[in-house]
Amino acid sequence: MKAAVLNGPQTALSIEDLEVDSPGPTEAVVKVIAAGVCHSDLHFIEGTYPTQYPTVLGHEVAGVVSEVGTAVTNVSVGDRVIIGFVQPCGHCGDCDSGRPNLCRQGAPRREQPGLTRGGEGVTQMANVGGFAEYVITYASGLVKVTDDIPLEIAALVGCSVMTGYGAVVNTAGVTPGSTVAVIGAGGVGLNIIQAAALAGAQKVIAVDMVEHKLATARNFGATDVVDASEGDPIAKVQELTGGGCDFAFEAIGLKATSEQAYQMARRGGTAIVVGMVPPLDKIEVSGMIWMEEKTLKGSFYGGARFHRDMPNILNLYRQGKLDLDGLVTRRYKLDEINDAFDALRNGEVTRSVLAIGIE
Repeated sequence: MKAAVLNGPQTALSIEDLEVDSPGPTEAVVKVIAAGVCHSDLHFIEGTYPTQYPTVLGHEVAGVVSEVGTAVTNVSVGDRVIIGFVQPCGHCGDCDSGRPNLCRQGAPRREQPGLTRGGEGVTQMANVGGFAEYVITYASGLVKVTDDIPLEIAALVGCSVMTGYGAVVNTAGVTPGSTVAVIGAGGVGLNIIQAAALAGAQKVIAVDMVEHKLATARNFGATDVVDASEGDPIAKVQELTGGGCDFAFEAIGLKATSEQAYQMARRGGTAIVVGMVPPLDKIEVSGMIWMEEKTLKGSFYGGARFHRDMPNILNLYRQGKLDLDGLVTRRYKLDEINDAFDALRNGEVTRSVLAIGIE
């Protein structure tokens, strides 16, 4: 099959022929129809996050099941599915407590690589590796999608929508009448914005440095926008909220903006770091945290409870309460993937989708 392979940090992806193994007992092979181009993938391309090379990136994916292992019961050949980038074990403490996104054990792991290139193992980002014609993955991470949902929309639910919506609903618990600031109006940030508006926030403030992203944020429910290139964004948010917001979300992945989010939150407020801050960076907060009773917390995958949250999101989309069509700015073919990442780097797009297969 064809796949976009990353052979080292800060190099272009190359379209190569790879071999896909047969699925093990708990695995499935999925024909990829659509894959989102996410900033998380870019972190690995640029070397901000380490990985083992060669690797196939891509974790925001939807497709059609083409093979299943002998022990798989949750999906069948021909099912349309979202591929979750966490494949929970289903029985550990985190899974049992309703936090499968934090499952460390995961599904039973295979001894041999699922992808090879001339006998050499090729790793898959998050056990997905969706920038390819086929994905071999653990079936516990698959969520069925009904026929009325376009698979390019379903793919976005696999990461950016789930991450943004879940950060609001699961991690923060945004309440009606609250005030919210969102730093970063990209693919994840826009979903935080529209989820906060849907949750009844009275004020949703989008913070970015790109004019067209701020304009788009208004279309997704932002009541106010702050251009961070024109002065102190912390002071501006404090001015708009009368001293600080109830919830401040960081959706870029930087130390500086994470600290800004904390400072934007009012006394007793909460700052939620959603972006992938480089792993060796340290986020610093004031020693007066004890007096201010502020909370700084992370949100991984929006606290996803896959088989509950993703169908709920798709129902909200059906009802017209979440705008998922408006997230897609451009579509690319698999062999245009480097152009897609250039557009992402340059801030030209909200979300690009790779149209890889045909249903």
